[in-house]
Amino acid sequence: MARAYVCPGQGAQTIGMGQALSVAYPEAKIVFQEVDDALNENLSGLIWEGDLNELTLTKNAQPALMATSLAAFRALQSEGLGLDGVDYVAGHSLGEYSALAIAGALSVADTARLLRKRGQAMQSAVPVGVGAMAAILGLDFAAVAKLAAEAAQGDICQAANDNDPGQVVVSGHVGAVERAITLAKEAGAKRALLLPVSAPFHCDLMAPAAAEMAQALSTVAITAPKVPLVCNVKAEAVSAPEQIRELLFQQITASVRWRESVQWMVEQQVSEIWEIGAGKALTGMVRRIDRAVACRNIATPDDISAAINT
Repeated sequence: MARAYVCPGQGAQTIGMGQALSVAYPEAKIVFQEVDDALNENLSGLIWEGDLNELTLTKNAQPALMATSLAAFRALQSEGLGLDGVDYVAGHSLGEYSALAIAGALSVADTARLLRKRGQAMQSAVPVGVGAMAAILGLDFAAVAKLAAEAAQGDICQAANDNDPGQVVVSGHVGAVERAITLAKEAGAKRALLLPVSAPFHCDLMAPAAAEMAQALSTVAITAPKVPLVCNVKAEAVSAPEQIRELLFQQITASVRWRESVQWMVEQQVSEIWEIGAGKALTGMVRRIDRAVACRNIATPDDISAAINT
């Protein structure tokens, strides 16, 4: 029985996430302190007692979600459920950085600083109001990619997230995304709606952010992960540090191939996927991709107790 650990992306953030873990496990509390020190600010205070709108800002949400995933992993590790028996790690968008930190390829401090830079770069790449993202429910990736191309009409509109068999997200110029919504409804989508996001992620409009991240990534040490990373860009496992560096750069503008990543892991005999960190979004996606996969969430001390006792 093969197992994978996966880490959530933006949208999973909540006030108070990880706080119970930090109280119950010194190892988890240390992670939040490491992130605060790396960023030279009290991010943990914002996470636990702050304003959700401020936490949701991309520059804050990205390192905060990583801190929560790492804290959950360190707590799990302290109970003897670290990477032993884990065959792969993966993450959705920013969650890929969390996964790399879990696998020891990046230090927590470097990961926090990279995600702060990534969040700032992605937010500033496109002026507010110029770009948009929309969720298309009930059509497959190929159909959505085709209608996104049709909706572009000289603008940018791309299939950005292939989340599961019935959920694809498009990203690009706001007018083109609105045209894609209309086309999707005409094509029989169950729902097509704009998402409350601050920028059009994972499309060519993010090219300025990719350039900034190339510079940031060039300054950090990346080592071979202790278990392979199933990466967003290729939807297969990678371990070579320089390849990981290049794929993290490409990831800014490329589609998140989550459905294919889960399917690839299943093909490698992965039968258990544990979501490490805030929320249950990835668990829902995995179940829609392959109901035979056993899923578990690790976000609280109770979750860890349940994992130990089963």
